[in-house]
Amino acid sequence: MFSDKTVLPSKEQALPGRSDSMQVSSSHYVYRGHSLVEPFQPGHKKALFGLGCFWGAERKFWQLEGVYSTAVGYAAGFTPNPTYEEVCSGQTGHNEVVLVIYDPAIITYSDLLKTFWESHNPTQGMQQGNDVGTQYRSGIYYTTEDESNLAKQTRESFQSQLSSAGFGSITTEILPSPLFYYAEDYHQQYLAKNPNGYCGLGGTGVKFSE
Repeated sequence: MFSDKTVLPSKEQALPGRSDSMQVSSSHYVYRGHSLVEPFQPGHKKALFGLGCFWGAERKFWQLEGVYSTAVGYAAGFTPNPTYEEVCSGQTGHNEVVLVIYDPAIITYSDLLKTFWESHNPTQGMQQGNDVGTQYRSGIYYTTEDESNLAKQTRESFQSQLSSAGFGSITTEILPSPLFYYAEDYHQQYLAKNPNGYCGLGGTGVKFSE
């Protein structure tokens, strides 16, 4: 059995998963009346990020003006419709991610990237702080070439700033947006439901500037 939680499994090593999708609430807990699932508002866009434990990561984005909805889930692995326990086993290849639905007339993808870079330490590989495992890796999952180019440009800019501050190389993966699988309902907007809940998310203290 594949057991190293800091090494991504191959497709052959990954757990088989299931065909049934996770059932979640239809309404966002913080943005009451805003949908947690499709269809979303016309003209709104999607963004997908991985930056450590998704409880704290989701809160970073729902606090931004112009964000319509957020959801946590699993992506960039192999196991279809995984459970939290399966993802934590390191045998799915999935990352803990945040789906962000936003109004581009109010907030830009560049603004989201700024929050992404500043909200975690993107130099830590398969961990974030004390959270160790492939599901805590840093990742940007783009839907257009413009987003891909912007992600790579901002990575270069932030690398320069991090290097000047004494940090190592950025390990963030930048990939085409994969299938997003919703996490269990109790994970959605977890820190709004549990204000004193655990959050291991911590940035480097370096502010991003282009």
